[in-house]
Amino acid sequence: MKSVLTTLGQRLTNSAELQRLRDSYLSLLESCLTGIIYEDKPLKALGSEIYDASIREVGRDWPSKAHTMIGVKRLANLRRLSEDVVANDIPGDFIETGVWRGGACIMMRAVLHAYRITNRRVWVADSFQGLPAPDIEHYPADRDSDYHTFEELSIPFESVKRNFAKYDLLDDQVVFLKGWFKDTLPLAPIERLALLRLDGDLYESTIIALNSLYDKLSPGGYVIVDDYHVVPGCKAAIGDFLAERKISSGLSEIDGVGVFWQKTSVG
Repeated sequence: MKSVLTTLGQRLTNSAELQRLRDSYLSLLESCLTGIIYEDKPLKALGSEIYDASIREVGRDWPSKAHTMIGVKRLANLRRLSEDVVANDIPGDFIETGVWRGGACIMMRAVLHAYRITNRRVWVADSFQGLPAPDIEHYPADRDSDYHTFEELSIPFESVKRNFAKYDLLDDQVVFLKGWFKDTLPLAPIERLALLRLDGDLYESTIIALNSLYDKLSPGGYVIVDDYHVVPGCKAAIGDFLAERKISSGLSEIDGVGVFWQKTSVG
């Protein structure tokens, strides 16, 4: 037994072999988190209850059991950008604002685990009671939103914690910010970010997150916008923020739904 462990240890000192194991672990996690490994049927809320791999690929359904609804391509994008900031030593933590069942945050924590990163945290920001009703007085772009009426979007705090634990990734590198973004994000004790993922669905949720967190994002870090092409209020918030800050970084497409950009300067 000792000789077997010694041989395994010697193999793991080989960087190519270690990277192969990392890739295998994270790829398997992608399949589990999106539900494609067991062809998880979607919830009826969006119509069909029949699993369609092409729809799951671009995250256009709400899985019945899988831990993320962002789809295969957006989850792969999140993994790639998480690995990129680690490889390039971009300082800061990771955060997602709007987490549903927690799958995207679980992927971020898994990347840190795979690369043995112990000095970064994953911030998990959500009300854990669904979306707020539109505040039309302050955010008229959200006038037609009805997301607050969907019980399927309300995932209890304890359920999300259990999902992290199922992957053995619930530890002190995972920090929960529980509450409405207007109450939690402006005062969040976050010093620096390397990755900011926005999935709040509303103009209000998107603009509050950007105003509260963007200045903490390190140059070279990334902003990922989950709902850009499917929620008009979200797209409007991004446009207003970029214009106000005079940010010229081009938006990169992910899957026809989400986009991202890399912060190139201190401003």
